[in-house]
Amino acid sequence: MDSVLVILQDFLGDDGSSGILLILLAAAAAFALSMGLSAFVVGLLDPVRRRLGQLRSGGNERPSTTASIADSLSGLANLATPRSERDRLRIDNMLLHAGYRSANARTLYFGVKALLALILPVLVLVCSPLLPTLTTNQLMLYAAVAGYLGWLACSIWLERQVAKRQRGLRAGFPDALDLLVVCVESGLGLAPALQRVADELAVSHPALADELALVNAEMRAGVERGQALKNMSDRTGLDDIRGLTSLLVQTMRFGTSIAEALRVYSEEFRDKRTQAAEEQAAKVGTKMIFPLVLCLFPSFFLVAVGPAVVALIDVFTKFGR
Repeated sequence: MDSVLVILQDFLGDDGSSGILLILLAAAAAFALSMGLSAFVVGLLDPVRRRLGQLRSGGNERPSTTASIADSLSGLANLATPRSERDRLRIDNMLLHAGYRSANARTLYFGVKALLALILPVLVLVCSPLLPTLTTNQLMLYAAVAGYLGWLACSIWLERQVAKRQRGLRAGFPDALDLLVVCVESGLGLAPALQRVADELAVSHPALADELALVNAEMRAGVERGQALKNMSDRTGLDDIRGLTSLLVQTMRFGTSIAEALRVYSEEFRDKRTQAAEEQAAKVGTKMIFPLVLCLFPSFFLVAVGPAVVALIDVFTKFGR
């Protein structure tokens, strides 16, 4: 009991105003966190939400865990979702480019984003007794920074996921293009060629193989070939795949040879890759300036000039005596 009183006295200080403000802010943050967690748990256990999930999943099947979590985070997601249609479309495109094609992807993204923005400031306030030297203003500043970092972390994570997936797609595209040229020139149609390429790339480049298999599945389901190819370019967001899609659509529209068009595009793509490699090689000299100046040159001068400097110091020392 005495230790509790000592802690309260340290919080209150001499005048008690800053400590009371800190206690009130911590209580409000804890209340907000408890309400958010309770809403999350109630959403998971709500029978109405479970029944709606079962109806959406098609009968007596239980809804997936992802759908249940998305339903639970829908309230927080609505608070964090931007009001502008342009911003919402931009996030949807980024989620699509990252490979998240689920209908609950946007809800999960903004729900987790809002949850992190609420939890991290509360954690800072809860850990405040471990840092008794901080003032109230400093503590509130750290809490605000933690909330902002939690909000920003989701955006950074999504951008990294998009870059990682596009890097994998870009790495597997040359192999897929060469295999597609070989398959089409051997007599296969576009749909069987895409399926064969998807089967061949399933191990080495699974992301690209999944996209090609999805295009083939859409065409089998009745989607027009041009529209299915455009859907793939929209899902990937790569200029190389968009160019291939435009080429195939124009080839099918004008009735020209798909094999010849693919071979020409393959040769142009090889030239483009060669030019990109030459550009990267030309930049190496400029990029090596800073490591050389900061790391190599000091060591070189130390080894080359150091002994001479030591010898000169010894000579001047002897003459000084």
